[in-house]
Amino acid sequence: MKSTPILQISGDSGGGQLLRSSLSLSLVTGRPFRMTNIRGKRPKPGLMRQHLTCVKAAAEVCEASVDGAELGSVELVFHPGKVVGGTYSFPIGSGGSTTLVLQTLLPALLHAEASSTLRIEGGTHNPMAPPFEFIEQCYLPVVQRMGVKATASLERHGFMQAGGGVITAEIHPLKKWKKLKLIDRGDAVETFGRVLHAHLHRDIAEREIATASALLAWPDNAIELRYANDSPGPGNTILLGARFENVCEISSGIAQHGKSSEAVATGAAKGLRSYLALSAPVGVHLADQLLLPMALAGGGVFHTLAISDHTRTNMALIEQFLPMKFAVEELASGEKRITCD
Repeated sequence: MKSTPILQISGDSGGGQLLRSSLSLSLVTGRPFRMTNIRGKRPKPGLMRQHLTCVKAAAEVCEASVDGAELGSVELVFHPGKVVGGTYSFPIGSGGSTTLVLQTLLPALLHAEASSTLRIEGGTHNPMAPPFEFIEQCYLPVVQRMGVKATASLERHGFMQAGGGVITAEIHPLKKWKKLKLIDRGDAVETFGRVLHAHLHRDIAEREIATASALLAWPDNAIELRYANDSPGPGNTILLGARFENVCEISSGIAQHGKSSEAVATGAAKGLRSYLALSAPVGVHLADQLLLPMALAGGGVFHTLAISDHTRTNMALIEQFLPMKFAVEELASGEKRITCD
């Protein structure tokens, strides 16, 4: 593997997603890479704990050779080995996102010769990361239709800053990818809402429920309040979703210091309302997450609401590792058609 030309990647155009995608693609393709200026545009550049966990986890599943795997490092050299299935446990050691670690490892472990069991400890509901329910209900069902045999379970909730949450996953070797085609939602099935609430005053959750219900014109009992007191620390998340025959979308808000309950709920409600206002099946966040599986499957197509800079950066990175090209077409409805071939 070390004789393969090393791919040079600048990290100053993106955040942690650029690193995670590079790790996933390196594991799958066997291509080594050097990333400089890691998270260069962030207020605190370099590897934080959850990014370091992704690097060390990726290295462990393939016995990689790695230079620069240290907190705060702004440069990383990663030479992958052969991906090996097995039983793995990865403690992040903070409230960093467990779901992002899972998404980093999933593509590679699908190509291992044996099945894998993962246990990841950290945050399960974080700002700037998909909450566990998004992985379980939005992301996994789509990739499962592409041939993936993988499941995830939530063992314990964990919020910032304490972490301590646990997710587990079972991943089985992929026999053959099926190309993605997701251009319509299908029939509406249900809308749903939930507030996860741990070690905080009940009034916070009640204000979130009232705000979101009013913005979405939902009845008062449409959003469930569920206590998550198995969490080692305090935290709160609002999850608002819409399920269709072919796809599910969840818009979330995470309670943070200095952010009112009303602001948390409003952001989540406006996100779902924007999704429901159009007819494209794939939300903005899911669009970003489907690029890599679509490319690994050898192509596909989906319709989405909008293309973020994040998504365009991810497309360009995937094209560096794989002989695939993405194209974005503006549809008459204002939606976007993304193809890969």
